Amino acid sequence: MTMIQAQQAEEVRTRIHAGGTVLVDYGAAWCPPCKVLLPILEELDQEYSGEAVTIIKVDCDEFPELASEAGVMGMPTVVIYQDGQPMEKLVGLRPKSAYQGVLSRYVHSPTF
Repeated sequence: MTMIQAQQAEEVRTRIHAGGTVLVDYGAAWCPPCKVLLPILEELDQEYSGEAVTIIKVDCDEFPELASEAGVMGMPTVVIYQDGQPMEKLVGLRPKSAYQGVLSRYVHSPTF
């Protein structure tokens, strides 16, 4: 699946509650750590392409209501949802292995 850029708040809510594993990156275009996170998420998107993982980028400036609903206090914040429920939250930039570790608890091993 290709990484999704949020266009509408309701679409994001629908995808989160559709089931499966959803990784949502809450950030902003002006945020330097968010810019560093983007290629990491692109790599994860490729690695987990055969799995039921959806990756969504939410710009907190465009969708402050979504950021508020997720309890975002700093950027970037990555929330892992499983079947519509928030399971884990990673605040701040982390190494790729941290995101892989969290995802591995909810999906099978990635295809390398």
